[in-house]
Amino acid sequence: MKNLKKTILFGSLFSLMIMACGSSGTSEIVPESPPAKTGDVLIYTTTAARTLEFSKSYVDFGTGVNMAPRTIRLNEQIRYQTMDGFGSAITGSTAYNLLRMSQEDRTRFLKETFSISEGMGQSYIRIAIGCSDFSLSEYTLNDQPGIENFALQEEENKYVIPILKEILAINPSIKVLGSPWTAPRWMKVNDLTSLQAYDSWTGGHLNPAYYQDYATYFIKWLKAMEAEGIHIYAITPQNEPLNPQNSASMLMYWSEQRDFVRDALGPQLRQAELSTKIYAFDHNYNYDNIASQEDYPVKIYEDAAAASFFAGAAYHNYGGDKAELIDIHNKAPEKELIFTETSIGTWNNGQNLGKRLLDDMKEVALGTINNWSRAVIVWNLMLDSERGPNREGGCQTCFGAVDINSADYKTMKKNSHYFIIGHLSAVVKPGAVRIGTEGLVEDGVTLSAFKNIDNSYAVVLANENNVKKRITFDDGTKFFSYDIPAQSVVSYTWR
Repeated sequence: MKNLKKTILFGSLFSLMIMACGSSGTSEIVPESPPAKTGDVLIYTTTAARTLEFSKSYVDFGTGVNMAPRTIRLNEQIRYQTMDGFGSAITGSTAYNLLRMSQEDRTRFLKETFSISEGMGQSYIRIAIGCSDFSLSEYTLNDQPGIENFALQEEENKYVIPILKEILAINPSIKVLGSPWTAPRWMKVNDLTSLQAYDSWTGGHLNPAYYQDYATYFIKWLKAMEAEGIHIYAITPQNEPLNPQNSASMLMYWSEQRDFVRDALGPQLRQAELSTKIYAFDHNYNYDNIASQEDYPVKIYEDAAAASFFAGAAYHNYGGDKAELIDIHNKAPEKELIFTETSIGTWNNGQNLGKRLLDDMKEVALGTINNWSRAVIVWNLMLDSERGPNREGGCQTCFGAVDINSADYKTMKKNSHYFIIGHLSAVVKPGAVRIGTEGLVEDGVTLSAFKNIDNSYAVVLANENNVKKRITFDDGTKFFSYDIPAQSVVSYTWR
């Protein structure tokens, strides 16, 4: 990591008041001092200019009474959602790239990413059930007709499962979410009227005649993963159910998903005594502009029998606005919301941290959390310098949260998605509750505050301004002040 930025310690009420009086929203001159190596508040900082990349520092609590006018006060009497975790997708491509690294380099990177004590502590992983558009080939776990022919395939056995086991050895409490990109082709039809067989990886619908077999497919997968020591915390019935053009893909309109889960998947999960959660939808805020599919999960919840099987709904951000999360929460406040996919790529300056860090922190991380999301998961954890391995029909312009040089499988470029997830997972632990804040409202500053289950506090903040901001944080008992660098993301945690 690069050298730590200066950290200012405040040891007296007098010095605190002097600084508070001098704060005006513009950059101020402060004496240089070396970063503290211990202190009351642990801080992680990343700047858009890459002068700091997830750099650790500390600051001590102030003494006396907090008189600083520029104060953000935590209010844990205002409580929002409970947090499940933060992470990225371990696709076939990601697992392939990780396994091309040396064992020493891979272990170092996985610890940096997933270790609770030695790294970011990323706490949620998304994987495909069968292939995704970032797999080494197109396949399902049951390509030969007959549910008795179900079996884990090479991509699971050779790539994904070994990586998951290495991650679980580092962080045994990590959550895993599974999503299928398509059902086996022999279960698909071209439409629900003619019910003609549809032998294609792309598009088509699930034949209602195979609802029970496809539910069994999920149960067999859950048990097969459990047999490998990998507990699946949650599933979605279909990735991007309104997108028939991905590789692979399958349409599943809300009425189909309702019927499939109500009549087959939900009952089979209960019969198997599996606690795996089901999240509806798993697609864009704008429902791909299909009017009949608007409020997709809410339409499902209108059927009480179906609703009983769904924990909530999952969303992506490739169309529409994050305000849709608030709308769905207001219409179904008893149901959960999670955010399960977003990408960076050539189309959005994906490797330009100066552009992406703050935009992604505001829109993807803090934006979804402040709109009731319990989890934030980004797409590929790792791609190579050729944006792959990728496949025709899938995304060939995507970057990973981390991109590794395919010439040496050692040199890495860490992108915005790696940092935004790390800034959350390092200080906001599963089970934390998002709490309210009051007091200072600063233009260009976005934040979320949390109370962890160990009674520690956490704040994650983005400063878009071109100047640093001195802000005091007060939890009602303790307070501290900190110079937030210009164009930066900062995480704090303290007891």
